[in-house]
Amino acid sequence: GDLLVDIHGQHAHQSLLKRHLQRQALDDYAGHHELLQQVNDHYQHWKSLCQQQAALAQSREEREARIELLTYQTEELNELGLGENELGALDEEHARLANLNVILENGARTAYELSENEEASVVQQLQHASIQLEQLLQYDHKLENISRMLTEASIQVDEAADELRHYLDGLSLDPERLNWLDGRLAVIHELSRKHRIEPNSLPGLQQQLSEELAMLLSASEQSDNLQEQITAAEQAYTAAAKSLSKQRHKAAKTLSALVTDNMQQLGMKQGQFKIELEALEEFSSAGLERIEFQVATNPGQPFKPMSKVASGGELSRISLAIQVIIAGTGRIPTLIFDEVDVGIGGGIAETVGHLLRSLSRERQVLCVTHQPQVASLAHHHLHVSKHSTDKTTHTSVIPLDAKQRTDEIARMLGGIEITPQTLSHAKEMIERGQLEAAID
Repeated sequence: GDLLVDIHGQHAHQSLLKRHLQRQALDDYAGHHELLQQVNDHYQHWKSLCQQQAALAQSREEREARIELLTYQTEELNELGLGENELGALDEEHARLANLNVILENGARTAYELSENEEASVVQQLQHASIQLEQLLQYDHKLENISRMLTEASIQVDEAADELRHYLDGLSLDPERLNWLDGRLAVIHELSRKHRIEPNSLPGLQQQLSEELAMLLSASEQSDNLQEQITAAEQAYTAAAKSLSKQRHKAAKTLSALVTDNMQQLGMKQGQFKIELEALEEFSSAGLERIEFQVATNPGQPFKPMSKVASGGELSRISLAIQVIIAGTGRIPTLIFDEVDVGIGGGIAETVGHLLRSLSRERQVLCVTHQPQVASLAHHHLHVSKHSTDKTTHTSVIPLDAKQRTDEIARMLGGIEITPQTLSHAKEMIERGQLEAAID
């Protein structure tokens, strides 16, 4: 949605007092987003390398202590040698050997009941049922499928009994193996508690600790290599950041002139706007400078930050002057201006209308306004109203025809009671506005 619609609200002047949003506004106007991303990528790479170097730069005593601990821990884990999927197999084998008597006893009883009980084995009962059903086939062949199923069940139960006996014959008590399993599982769980991780995570920890140990053992070699990488990363960052600075200075000069011109059209006759680029002493993800919007509202006054100079009404007009320009240079096709003309009236409001109409040559502009001077300059009008009942609330949007447009402008001018003079004034405003806009 952000690629399709851009919303400029009546409180945008408050957000424009924040420096990072001022920088964003300048970058949006300049349109160098790819270069800005390159600068950020180079910065993140350089920062990551510096963090690695800082980790290697620990004191020798701390590093040696860490190496001693890692050596002991990796030797302990290497001696254990737990495979990735070994724990599940160990648990399964241990459960079988620990419960072997139960398995043998219950298994033998089951095998006996399935096929060895000469009087009432499951196989014999199925075979008997199958024979009886076969005798009934002479009366109704619909029993064929049932008879076949009983025969197959008898065969499958007999095969299951054979397989069960084969399984039981292969089992044997192995106390030594069970003791070994008890010991190995005890060591595994002891190490997992020691490192405060799940037993299955021990192989991963073994690899992690081994890699850290290898890094610390080769610290000197890595440090030299890292320094070379850091130098290269600094050069790449500086080159991209200087290109960004050059484009920012160029865009700042142009944008300052355009905003100054718009400010003066919006009633600040002596107003001046300037974008200050202050060089930073350190690298940053956003480049080599800090951006600050500055204004001078009266002749002879020095430029100062917007927040320290402009009043609330002035901020609203300056914000509008900036927004109209930035919005006009963007790629977003639909722009919504939500009551950005609050606190502005008279001829200045009419100027706002002209600015928005000129912007509509390049973009689709939707403007929410209560200013008749602004509304009279629009190509089309939509009336938005809200209707509530005890249980629901509905909002309706209705396109207005020529007469309805005049009535609505008159209502904005005169309030509830609309006189003929108000209607005439409204009609005149719309006709004059459309004529002036057509001339522009």
